[in-house]
Amino acid sequence: MSLDRRAVALAAGAAGAAITLRGLRRRPPGGEVRWTRTSHAGGPVTLLEGPAYVAGTLAGLAAGAAGGAGPAIAAAGAGAFGALDDLAGDSSSKGLRGHLSALGRGEVTTGAVKIAGLGLTGLLAAVAVDRRDEERPGLLATLVGGAVVAGAANVANLLDLRPGRALKATTLAALPLAASSTPAGVTAAAAAGAALGSLPEDLAGRAMLGDTGANTAGALLGTALVQRSGLRGRLVTLAVVTGLTVASEKVSFTKVIESTPGLRELDALGRR
Repeated sequence: MSLDRRAVALAAGAAGAAITLRGLRRRPPGGEVRWTRTSHAGGPVTLLEGPAYVAGTLAGLAAGAAGGAGPAIAAAGAGAFGALDDLAGDSSSKGLRGHLSALGRGEVTTGAVKIAGLGLTGLLAAVAVDRRDEERPGLLATLVGGAVVAGAANVANLLDLRPGRALKATTLAALPLAASSTPAGVTAAAAAGAALGSLPEDLAGRAMLGDTGANTAGALLGTALVQRSGLRGRLVTLAVVTGLTVASEKVSFTKVIESTPGLRELDALGRR
């Protein structure tokens, strides 16, 4: 795979996200209020960056001709279920434990629907990826791959708590993957491009990924990892993703970042 295809995916992803966000802000579907939330700093912030990010990734994938439906399934599916939680969800239950606890009480939250939806999205994406693999990974590898995609989508969402944080993490995680000459390179380049195109408005505190964009970013990174790894690599990735998810229920990532030299400065870099 030539470097050109990855560069095209990166550029198309960045342009697609930036242009789409500009258009959506001019004419917000359903009105501006529907997409406006209060940021951690107490000011208004729009969730329209999420749909714009999804559009950017799909543009990058199409322009880079990644091949196969796996990455597109991951982006569109994670984005759709994230949008459900963004627009119809409430804050009565938070975190994986909160949604599962509510489900145990017979309450079906939008978060629980999203968890199930991300699981299905991850499985379909992994199936699509493995069908294109000449070595045909076994059923166990595909199931683990689906869990990696879904788990990565959730982890990325856990980082979308401060301006630029989730986008920086996406870019840093995607760039090494984008160096790959396999289809994973185009997938990662599309994710990184859309992140870079979204970064200025996010850092300025005017827009945020929300579940729509953050879940998509994580799902694409997970798909790129699945595209370039077999069962062993997927198991290692799943262990890391699971560990981070469990840790998030007990530890504040924000507190860890703000108390760690290097991470603290990187997290604040460019933020207004």
